[in-house]
Amino acid sequence: MEKHRWIELLKQHDIRPTANRLMVAKLLSAAQRPLSLSELEMMSMTIDKSNIFRTLTLFRKSHLVHVIEDEGGIRYELCMSDDPHEDDDVHPHFHCECCGRIFCLDHTIIPPLDVPEGYVVHTVNYMVKGICPDCESKRLH
Repeated sequence: MEKHRWIELLKQHDIRPTANRLMVAKLLSAAQRPLSLSELEMMSMTIDKSNIFRTLTLFRKSHLVHVIEDEGGIRYELCMSDDPHEDDDVHPHFHCECCGRIFCLDHTIIPPLDVPEGYVVHTVNYMVKGICPDCESKRLH
């Protein structure tokens, strides 16, 4: 994505585009998978952890990222929602038990969740665990 498109994306979510914010958005997009705070810190090399965390917190509040929780901690992923005020980019994730990577299963349909009356759902975490194709092919050879 070109720089002006990144600037527009941030503005659509009511986020002032700064160099750090643009960098974090680009890193999340380039990874094509959810990333942890420490992974983002290692990839950026120019932004310290506290600035990355503040950016991610702002992105989450503005529905530009959503959070995936697994046994390794919290990971962040760009939200490809059509609505800048709500996260409608709900999809499951796959956690490879061999390499530890997490993959988006963004073309997998999730059935509606029917919760009992009185419960208010804020987030849902769909995590499928198993072995990814790369690890499975290495295991078979």
